[in-house]
Amino acid sequence: MNVLVIDIGDSSIKLLATGQTEPRKVASDASLTPQRMVNEVKSTTADWTYDAVAIGYPGPVANNRPLTEPWNLGRGWVGFNFEQAFGRPIRIVNDAALQALGNYRGGKMLYLGLGTGLGSCMVINGIVEPMELGHLPYQAARFEDYVGIHGLNRLGKKVWQETVKDVVKCLVAALEPDDVVLGGGNVKTLDTLPPGCREGNNANAFAGGFRLFGGNQP
Repeated sequence: MNVLVIDIGDSSIKLLATGQTEPRKVASDASLTPQRMVNEVKSTTADWTYDAVAIGYPGPVANNRPLTEPWNLGRGWVGFNFEQAFGRPIRIVNDAALQALGNYRGGKMLYLGLGTGLGSCMVINGIVEPMELGHLPYQAARFEDYVGIHGLNRLGKKVWQETVKDVVKCLVAALEPDDVVLGGGNVKTLDTLPPGCREGNNANAFAGGFRLFGGNQP
């Protein structure tokens, strides 16, 4: 089965299909609606062949559908019929879950994405469990308020790095994973990774999309 993977981000949508070696991109912004996304993805991948579509969505997902509108994109995502729009079988997961599945090596893995907020997901013996750990209380606010981009800008790099280490320590103590992967755009801001962590590769989101349909990287 050939799968098209769509990883929806703040500033771009990254695309890769089975059998292709070079990802393609579509611009993303605060006015992006799901129908515009579909139209531009179809146009950009018109010369690719695919039988199914895997989508990493920037927000909570349940029963293969977005639960809330994304704060950083246009409206209309909740209730949109992606399967009808693409004319293919669709599997949609939270974007952190897509990253987690792509970076998974076995056992009980915790994935934390350091980006605009704090993406989070666990994969346990191959079963993906999306989470919203960033919304849990921490100090005077929430985890994502301290280790997300606003926390980095407010605290400064040095204090932010120490805060990331403390947050990871707290979550590891609570969840007891075998493996901890740190990903997201701001993982490169860390001078050193917290103990017991490994750095994820954002490109592994594509591997996660192929794995949703039982495949591997093309």
